[in-house]
Amino acid sequence: MANGLFDLNGKVAIVTGGNGGIGLGMAQGLADAGAAIAVVGRNEAKSKAAATGLEQRGGKAIAVTADVTDKAAVAAMAARVSRELGRIDILINNAGINIRKPPHTLDVGEWDSVIATNLTSAFLCSQAVYPAMTATGGGKIINIGSMMSIFGASFAPAYAASKGGIVQFTRSCACAWAKDNIQANAILPGWIDTDLTRRARVEIDGLHDRVLARTPAARWGAIGDFAGIAVFLASPASDFVTGTAIPVDGGYSIMG
Repeated sequence: MANGLFDLNGKVAIVTGGNGGIGLGMAQGLADAGAAIAVVGRNEAKSKAAATGLEQRGGKAIAVTADVTDKAAVAAMAARVSRELGRIDILINNAGINIRKPPHTLDVGEWDSVIATNLTSAFLCSQAVYPAMTATGGGKIINIGSMMSIFGASFAPAYAASKGGIVQFTRSCACAWAKDNIQANAILPGWIDTDLTRRARVEIDGLHDRVLARTPAARWGAIGDFAGIAVFLASPASDFVTGTAIPVDGGYSIMG
């Protein structure tokens, strides 16, 4: 994988929420393609374990503990990655949470928490890495959206608003930073087998069967399904691809 258009040797990637789930799947793909990885998360032990696992695959990785909703913490995170790994070429904004309640029962504090974690963090991290990317002649920003930026859901008002915002923020960055050779794209995961969706299957009656019935691939996604798209969007192969929102969902979003 680590050759030609998909070669990431010498590149440095930050993956927020990279210590598990989709984030870890993408980090593994980038590491296998030759990138050094900074795994960023709030759970220090989990991030260190993920970084160790990436190094066991033959890559270089560090764990950075940071609250990506805090501007000062994000600035310190970016500075540390630049200092320890030498540069920043790739940013994957993957950190995210969900609080499943209908709009009329969602507290404003819960709303603020979801928006800050899912959307504001992407803004702060993108802004923080911009100087490092421009210093080396360009970069790649990959923002993780959701099917909820396409569909409505009664139980996800804040989550859906944050993920719709991610898509539009991605387009703004793509327009603003094209002159700097920075490409910004979004990935829209479908129903993926992670800790978050395992909880959803407990909280939402019948979800498992409905997902299987609607997905042409007839299965839930796995975190490994995100390795390839991450490498593509982080590599020279996607230098003329920017401002897109690409579903990775086994066909879920095309079904009527």
